[in-house]
Amino acid sequence: MKDYIVRATAAAGQVRAFAATTRELTETARQRHGTSPVATAALGRLLTAGAMMGSMMKNNTDVLTLQIRSGGPLAGITVTADSHANVKGYVLNPDVMLPPKNGKLDVGGAVGAGLLQVIKDMGLKEPYAGQTVLVSSEIAEDLTYYFASSEQVPSSVGLGVLMEKNNTVRCAGGFIVQLMPFAEEKTISRLEESLENVTSVTALLDKGYTPEQLLYALLGNLGLEITDTLETKFYCNCTKERVEQAVASIGRKEIQAMIDEGKDIEVKCHFCNTAYNYSVADLKEIIERSK
Repeated sequence: MKDYIVRATAAAGQVRAFAATTRELTETARQRHGTSPVATAALGRLLTAGAMMGSMMKNNTDVLTLQIRSGGPLAGITVTADSHANVKGYVLNPDVMLPPKNGKLDVGGAVGAGLLQVIKDMGLKEPYAGQTVLVSSEIAEDLTYYFASSEQVPSSVGLGVLMEKNNTVRCAGGFIVQLMPFAEEKTISRLEESLENVTSVTALLDKGYTPEQLLYALLGNLGLEITDTLETKFYCNCTKERVEQAVASIGRKEIQAMIDEGKDIEVKCHFCNTAYNYSVADLKEIIERSK
C-alpha cells in the first residue's frame, strides 16, 4: 500500500485533523541511510510529522524544515517537506544503538535534551522560524508543545514507528489534531476523552488501521468529515548540478588542491545519501565556471 495522508475536519469545522501511513517512506529512509532501529524510529517519526505539516502549507513553492539539535547520541535530525508531502531527511549519527526502555525503542534517550526548530519558507523576505525546547525528546510531545507555544494552536500529535525483528520497518504513521480558535468547550471535552482512549498509535497501525480509521477512532463521535487524501513519499530533488554548487562553495584554492592531487572525488547528498562523482576534468570546469 502506498503511503498517504488524509485531511479532515470535525465538529462543524471546530477541529482539523491529519493522519498518515508512512511505512514505505520510512523504510526508504532506513535503506538510504543505513539507520539503526532507534535512529529509524526517530527519523521516521519526524518524517511523518514533516509530511503532514508540509501538506498544511498552501503554495507549490512553500518548504518546511524541521530540525532537532540535541545532546543525545543521535546529535540531531533534519527533515524537509513541501506542500505536496514530498519529504526527505537524515540523522547526524545513524548508527546509534541503545538498549530498549520499557520494552520499546528508546527514542527519547537517543535524541536527548535539545531544541526543536520549525522553519517555513513561504517565499516572503524572511522565512518564519519558531523554536522550542524538547519537552520529552519523543518527538510527538515536542511537536504538540511547539504548536501550543509557538503557533498558539492547541494540538495533539501522535507518531509511531514499529520495527520488524530483521530491522526493517513494520509500520509507521501518525496524526495531528488541532482545535480552531472558535472551538466550543463541549467539543474540547469530547476530543480530550477520545485522545485519552488512543494510548498507542503504533498499536493501532500494527492492527492494520488506515489513516481514515485512525481519524475515526479519534473523531468519529465529533462528526468527522474527510476532505481529501494525498500521496506522500520520500523524495529528494538533488542532482549532480545542485551538488556541484556545494563543491564550488568550498573555494577555488581547495578545489585546485584536489585537482593537483589528480584524484576523482565523491560527494554525498545529506538528505538521501546519493553519491555524485566528480572527475579532475569536472573540477577544472567548476573552477572555470566560478571565475
